[in-house]
Amino acid sequence: MSYRYQGGILSSFYDGLKVPNAPTIGTATAGVSLCASVTFTAPACTGGSGITNFVVKATKTSDNTTLSATGVSSPVTVNGLTLGSAYTFKVAAANTYGAGSCSASSNSVTAALATCATYTTAGTYSWVAPACVTSVAVVAVGGGGHAGVRYGCNCYGYHGAGGGGGGALAYANGISVTPGNSYTVVVGEGGETNSANGGNSYFNNTSTVRANGGSGSTGSSSGGAGGTVGAGTGGAGGDGGATSGYNGNSNGVGGGGAGGYSGAGGTPCGAGSVSYGATGGSGGAGGGGSSSSWPAGRSGGGGGGVGLYGQGASGAALAFGGSGGIGGNGGSGGCNGQNGSSSNVQASNGGNYGGGGGSTAFNRQDNVGAGGAVRIVWCVGGSRGTPSFPSTNVGA
Repeated sequence: MSYRYQGGILSSFYDGLKVPNAPTIGTATAGVSLCASVTFTAPACTGGSGITNFVVKATKTSDNTTLSATGVSSPVTVNGLTLGSAYTFKVAAANTYGAGSCSASSNSVTAALATCATYTTAGTYSWVAPACVTSVAVVAVGGGGHAGVRYGCNCYGYHGAGGGGGGALAYANGISVTPGNSYTVVVGEGGETNSANGGNSYFNNTSTVRANGGSGSTGSSSGGAGGTVGAGTGGAGGDGGATSGYNGNSNGVGGGGAGGYSGAGGTPCGAGSVSYGATGGSGGAGGGGSSSSWPAGRSGGGGGGVGLYGQGASGAALAFGGSGGIGGNGGSGGCNGQNGSSSNVQASNGGNYGGGGGSTAFNRQDNVGAGGAVRIVWCVGGSRGTPSFPSTNVGA
């Protein structure tokens, strides 16, 4: 009986005349999780029996240390590479009689470590799963709704319209993907014209991970509804107030905050209110309302947005505008999201990502909701571990 250790296989039946010929090496591709994918072509001559598996040997260029991996077909993934180190690869085929000789060396690749893909501009995209990546975590935020514009008047006084609703947030972990396959990513737009709804955002399809956009105010006194699908629903836009009388304008109200990782976005205080918008559940806070005192007709604050790196502090609720027609303050962003903007007469836009627009009693068209976003995070190996929302600083 002959024993032979070759290509990572210890065989008690080794027969050099019956092992397969060497495969033909293909291309080595560095993955993004300290791994590489190696392609090859099986040999035509398989020896005394069919090929049972292939053995890939990785050699570190700097010190000639090696790693190996096995697989039953091309490509084979080799894990555990050293970050920043260059490697070449050889492949051997094995059958019941042992492993044959190795192929020629592959091209050199350098071990890499990447973490995510982030999409923050409205549109439809294709994300291709990198080599070695088989599981991802995803967070999505819907776009914020547009605030309303005045819906009527009393003499020279305009009614205040409602604020735009905030977009929802949704996340999922451990989503299975196949390296090399393409997956659809849709980022919802913010409402950019009067009464426009925010768009929905999703990954792969609307049932894998989806976050609805917030509704735009219809231009009546009612605020737009927050997005309703996700871990945290968007905050509703505030309701507009009545006119303040002859030759006086009612004031705008704040926009709804984006949804959070553990609760809804904040809702704003109403027109003329001296209260604060509500704090969100780790999401964006609602925008503050503006004063009803003359000279009136000022904007409410935009709703706060929400960040994409996992759960953090809720957006702080900011104050009303005060007397003298000062515009309401924007709600602050949750989980490192952007604050909503504040203004007297100009736009009071929602904060990124997903904040609803604050309204004004003036006939303006630019109190827009913030756009949505999608962030894909994959396993990165080493001490970083497997990403999992809603943990703080996921894949930061």
